[in-house]
Amino acid sequence: MYQYKTLSNGIRVVAEKITYLKSISIGVWVGNGSRYENKNENGISHFIEHMLFKGTQIRTAAQIAHEIDSVGGQLDAFTTREYTCFYTKTLDEHIPIALDVLSDMMYNPRLDESDMSLERQVIKEEIRMYEDSPEDLVYDLSSYAVWGDTPMGRTILGTYESLDGITPDIMRSFMNNHYTSANTIISVSGNFDDTFFDLLEKYFGTRKMPDTLPPLPDAPYLAGRNIVKSKDIEQIQLVATFKGIDVMDESVYDLLVFNNIFGSGMSSRLFQNIREKRGLVYSINAGHSAYIGTGVFDIAAGMSPSGLKEVTSLISQEIRTVKRDKLTADEISKAKEQLKGNYILSGESTGARMQGAGRSLLLGKPIHTQEEVIKKIEAVNIDSVGDIIDRVLDSSTLCVSAVGPVDNIDGIFDIN
Repeated sequence: MYQYKTLSNGIRVVAEKITYLKSISIGVWVGNGSRYENKNENGISHFIEHMLFKGTQIRTAAQIAHEIDSVGGQLDAFTTREYTCFYTKTLDEHIPIALDVLSDMMYNPRLDESDMSLERQVIKEEIRMYEDSPEDLVYDLSSYAVWGDTPMGRTILGTYESLDGITPDIMRSFMNNHYTSANTIISVSGNFDDTFFDLLEKYFGTRKMPDTLPPLPDAPYLAGRNIVKSKDIEQIQLVATFKGIDVMDESVYDLLVFNNIFGSGMSSRLFQNIREKRGLVYSINAGHSAYIGTGVFDIAAGMSPSGLKEVTSLISQEIRTVKRDKLTADEISKAKEQLKGNYILSGESTGARMQGAGRSLLLGKPIHTQEEVIKKIEAVNIDSVGDIIDRVLDSSTLCVSAVGPVDNIDGIFDIN
């Protein structure tokens, strides 16, 4: 059962008490990611995430790490296009330490110029790492293909130029506008006692914060755009992207069932027919990413240049087949069982449960119980799966991106 609270300063809390555990995962979520950045400040959300680990008014970076490490806990963070999350996992007896460290990082970051100079260089190295990782780089190209030169289409890490322009004053101003009570939630999963909400109020609720929400830029989908980045490497990394569903769309369960058969995992059609039967690829998969008001469904594969035409021909064939024949009742039944098993097993992690509830509350989605999710999976049927196949494999929305020894990918798929 989920408990909902609002702290004195307006920060919302969702907490799930699991009494048989001895641990607890605590996440502080801010509706702040690269989608909220203009071009000059691209990468600032991720830069802030790094800087909050660099020290506070009373703790050095080493002390932040030591306080959590010394009790056997975990402290980490991540930034996406639409949110940033800072989280801990500790034993329940160390809740005060976790809350003290997290709140200090959030409310009292030092944001020192010398620290920023060092961390700016670290992030530039991270950018170079991505540039040398074509299987990651191709997804950045894919985002640029479908959303163009907009906040959604730009990278989360930013560019060398945009990072160089970010100063401590710019970062503080950005945080004042985005790290607000209306734009922050706390998500908790694990064991805690009746004093827990008093501790949350002590560490997080007494700090006065603006209660405004930053504007959310639109993200119109741009169909029919193909992008190639030629690189002298051994493989071609390719992503075929279609317009998908947004984060509020309840047909996500139909999509997950469909993709369980089509492109997710080692038993999927794409993996079995293109890798296992023919040995043409090492990696091939399909998946979806859902955002506020937009989303994508993509198929990714890596192959040698000599295999490009055959691989894309086989992917095209799989798309045409599933659009024509859809899925059988037996396939849907098996996929539903696998999906239920995966969901229940993932729910045994307090981190996964905290993240699921936190993301939902922050984005305004209903937070479903395990029983409710199982019922939604059970409700998936032949007709609903057929509908979602037609929606997410619409050839008119196709964009293709590639990285590697290739110059032209126009017309490489034949899915009509």
